[in-house]
Amino acid sequence: MKYAAPTTIDEARTLLAGDAGAIVFAGATDVVPQMRAGRPEPSMVIDLKKIDRLMSVSLDGDTWQVGAAAPSSALTSNAAIAADFPGLTEAAGLIGSDQIQNRSSLGGNLCNASPAADSVPALVVNDAVAVIAAADGERRVPVADVVTGPGQTSLAHDEIVVCFELARPAGGTSDAYLRLIPRTEMDIAVVGAGVRLTLDDSGNVSAAAVALGAVAPTVVRVPAAEAALVGSSLDDTALAAAAAAASDACSPIDDKRGTINYRRQVAGVLTRRAAGIAADRIRTRNGQNGAS
Repeated sequence: MKYAAPTTIDEARTLLAGDAGAIVFAGATDVVPQMRAGRPEPSMVIDLKKIDRLMSVSLDGDTWQVGAAAPSSALTSNAAIAADFPGLTEAAGLIGSDQIQNRSSLGGNLCNASPAADSVPALVVNDAVAVIAAADGERRVPVADVVTGPGQTSLAHDEIVVCFELARPAGGTSDAYLRLIPRTEMDIAVVGAGVRLTLDDSGNVSAAAVALGAVAPTVVRVPAAEAALVGSSLDDTALAAAAAAASDACSPIDDKRGTINYRRQVAGVLTRRAAGIAADRIRTRNGQNGAS
């Protein structure tokens, strides 16, 4: 197995295009365990962490650009992006241990294409766009459209996710991410739930986004839960309807981490709780009191 560490996107793409058995990695936190578990060894591994653009986190006007290979710790330690996207930075902070945080990345978490990836529901509810280096230049794809199934993405072999673009949220907007895991830390989500809300001046929900992880082959957006929240004051009736819609949207499997019925129930509970956290963050920012 060969190792390459290109310093430009073009160089990385050329290496990838020239070897059908080559793969790219942003941290190798998934690649190494998969190889140890018996996955066929690639002919070449291409390390993306020497490419400056893929490692940077910056604000360009009203748009955050997060390098696909930037370590999770670069997000969790960045107070400015955490203020705009607390749920996303929480999700990034759940990818492995403190040591893993210095290697793991949003790009790797997405392109590994695990249904239980923590950062993907948070990226989806924040309308994140993946910037992809392709043969004919760069293209932009909603994060929700990148993963097509477990271990599968819509990327061609010679395409690379360069960065993620996230528009700064409007006033009265915040997000939250919650997951349930069997252990207290460093485990795979049984269910993950990301919620983003916008509250109007009256405290009612004017916009909502809900996405679930680990309950289907890919992350699931839940329009029915969003509709239940919009127009409400996050009263018990609206939250119960959103929770029920989240449960109904699940198509999970039975495995050692949880049964189908358990996952469906947990999806509803986490959706309700995440909505309350997102709303409380908005109220705290606006100097208001009260919890949902």
